[in-house]
Amino acid sequence: MLLDGVNHIAIISNDVGELGEFHRKVFDAQVGPPRNHGPGETMMNIRIAPGAELNVFVIDGNTEARRQTPRWGRGRIDHLGLAAASRPAFKTIRNRLIESGAGDGRINGFGSVPSMFYRDPDGFEGELPIPKE
Repeated sequence: MLLDGVNHIAIISNDVGELGEFHRKVFDAQVGPPRNHGPGETMMNIRIAPGAELNVFVIDGNTEARRQTPRWGRGRIDHLGLAAASRPAFKTIRNRLIESGAGDGRINGFGSVPSMFYRDPDGFEGELPIPKE
């Protein structure tokens, strides 16, 4: 393969601070400061893994982060699947998601890899697959 992973994913949020704090508490992400990105735009970088981050934007008048629809009706990016570094890391993240009310902890058997679904503070769905041993 010619690629080495994902560098960043740009998403629109209702509140960069709240979303940053969620990722810091649940995933131990490195959260940068909010900054002006242009007229009516605030941006924050959230490093979720080595070499991978979320570029989060709040844009005045943009209501996309409030629009939540059923799976497969959410647009070009339906949900994020984040990879836990290990099985112990998966268990830690799973417990934090449950404690924060972002997920119920239920493990599903979709496809070949079991996983847990959760919702971030904006209501965007994420999936956390159980790492293979």
